Amino acid sequence: MNQLTPRPSVLIVDDLPNNVRLLSIMLTEKGYQVRKAINGQMALNTVRSLIPDLILLDINMPDLNGYQVCEQLKADEKTREIPVIFISALDDVLDKVKAFQVGGVDYISKPFQGEEVMARIENQLTICRQKKQLQNEIKERQKAEETLEIYLHAVSHDLRNPVIGMSMILNNLIKNSQGETKEVSRKILQQMADSCDRQLTLIDSLVETRQNDLWGVSLELNPLSLYEIGQQISQEWELRLKENQATLINNFPPDLPLVNADDHHLWRVFENLLANALKHNPQGIIITLSARLEGNYLRCSIADNGVGISETQRKKLFDRYQRGNNNHQISLGLGLYLCRQIIHAHGGEIGIMNNDEKGSQFWFTLPY
Repeated sequence: MNQLTPRPSVLIVDDLPNNVRLLSIMLTEKGYQVRKAINGQMALNTVRSLIPDLILLDINMPDLNGYQVCEQLKADEKTREIPVIFISALDDVLDKVKAFQVGGVDYISKPFQGEEVMARIENQLTICRQKKQLQNEIKERQKAEETLEIYLHAVSHDLRNPVIGMSMILNNLIKNSQGETKEVSRKILQQMADSCDRQLTLIDSLVETRQNDLWGVSLELNPLSLYEIGQQISQEWELRLKENQATLINNFPPDLPLVNADDHHLWRVFENLLANALKHNPQGIIITLSARLEGNYLRCSIADNGVGISETQRKKLFDRYQRGNNNHQISLGLGLYLCRQIIHAHGGEIGIMNNDEKGSQFWFTLPY
């Protein structure tokens, strides 16, 4: 028996001390953990306190016989999977048939041979291990299939919406056009371009989060200034902020310590958090970037004065899959899920809290 694996435990149930002693010596020499019971009730009490891997059970015992003990074990959900090998002087075919009818997995006739007992025990333990392995594989397969089904529903939902929007615009143009050509307004073209951008962003996020799940986030760490990142964000997001009549305030202190981070991935975090604030709030919000030292970490905050997020939504906000307000439609929460992947890869944490007055505050930590 492999010394690195846990020793299987066997419960011997027999009212004859000599049989118990002989079986106990045989099993102990082979490396099994052995427990003993001299009657049926003691056996049931022993099993309830600590479930063995296998039971050797005599049939002819006072009070509760072996058949009755086995029936009680099989009636209990906690003990019904324990393999029971009957061992008895009864050699009639009907006795053996009854042993299997009440739930036994094997039958050994007395007087027994040590080699036969060990072979039958090892055979049943092997079957039991294989059964458990198959059950675990089935559960994993079912879980994978459920995850895939959720994933396909979410992808279908998130990709269909922008496609449907673009299709409606194009069909409307065709319907209202007269002749071969029709002038298309800049606004409509922008809507179509935005729809394409949303699809591309989703596809990129699908690929990136999947790669991160498989191989982890690949980082190229460099010393970075949060203050300078805040300045760049203010410049590059100026047009989008203006479209949403939103204001971005960079309160990152210029004298903050530099953080060792991947600039591309850190930029993705800020982009996703800012996009989330603009998407889920009315126009005219104020977004504030701030940071402070907390031990060996910098705690960065992206706060807004918008509508806030409920406690129920906050608990699952960083999950890959999210349900809508109707609790039926599943969609991909890839942006925030990706943020969590990136921050965790840097050795930090990420979360959200509601502001004391109004709105929400996303925060994340980075070592420096």
